[in-house]
Amino acid sequence: MEKAARPIIIVKKKGGHGGHHGGAWKVAYADFVTAMMAVFIVLWLLNTSKQVQEAVGGYFKDPSGTSKKVGSNLSGSGENFSLTKDNMSKLKEELQKSVRRMSDFDRLKNQIEMTVTGEGLRIELLEAESGTFFDSGSPKPSPEGEKLLSMLAQELGNLPNKVSIEGHTDSKPYSGARNYSNWELSSDRANAARRLMQQRGLGPNQVSQVRGFADQRLRKPDHPLDSSNRRITIIVQYIVKEQEENGEGHPATDEGGSSPATHPGEGHPGEGKPENH
Repeated sequence: MEKAARPIIIVKKKGGHGGHHGGAWKVAYADFVTAMMAVFIVLWLLNTSKQVQEAVGGYFKDPSGTSKKVGSNLSGSGENFSLTKDNMSKLKEELQKSVRRMSDFDRLKNQIEMTVTGEGLRIELLEAESGTFFDSGSPKPSPEGEKLLSMLAQELGNLPNKVSIEGHTDSKPYSGARNYSNWELSSDRANAARRLMQQRGLGPNQVSQVRGFADQRLRKPDHPLDSSNRRITIIVQYIVKEQEENGEGHPATDEGGSSPATHPGEGHPGEGKPENH
């Protein structure tokens, strides 16, 4: 009886390089290089100015470039982004984020208030009992005041909107120089804020009014001596062109519709009893 035939086993060997000598490493290396490039871009962005960061971020949010454009100056920011009643709250949110990034935010957070009103975005810098943004009884901004006003100037300088600046005091009689009352002090502080902000970023024609009200528009009428009545108010106004197209006319007047104590442009004191800062 013949023995059963054994199965024939055929062993095939692959030619060329095998295993790790293939081309898969090229894909892994390309991914590694891409990841490293992304890391270096992020590190570079972290060391660039805020304007560059916003410009790069704005491109990825809106590659077509039809929304708000932020650059190193007014070019590329104004015409395509006009603050109206519908989007003024966006500016409020962005400014609040910038304020939170300030090193002394914890100390100043209760002294800064932002409110969207019928006139525009109202930014109020409230004084504390010992003074915060201005030296006591003086129109000269303090270091904290200079820092905050400079930051606001850089942010608002990228907008096409007009800005008005107001000075307010409490009802305590001013005890400084003769022939100088809270009318002069409120006007001088508003004008000092205007001068500093235009040096730090506001456009030369961006300020529409500088007004001093003394104690005629108290923030806390029931507490006329409260330190928060002493304040600088910056109002980012809606674009007048849009208001005219909607038949709304000029921006609304301030509380109660009473006229300001100064003429548009420069602070001119009115008449009134002497009052303190």
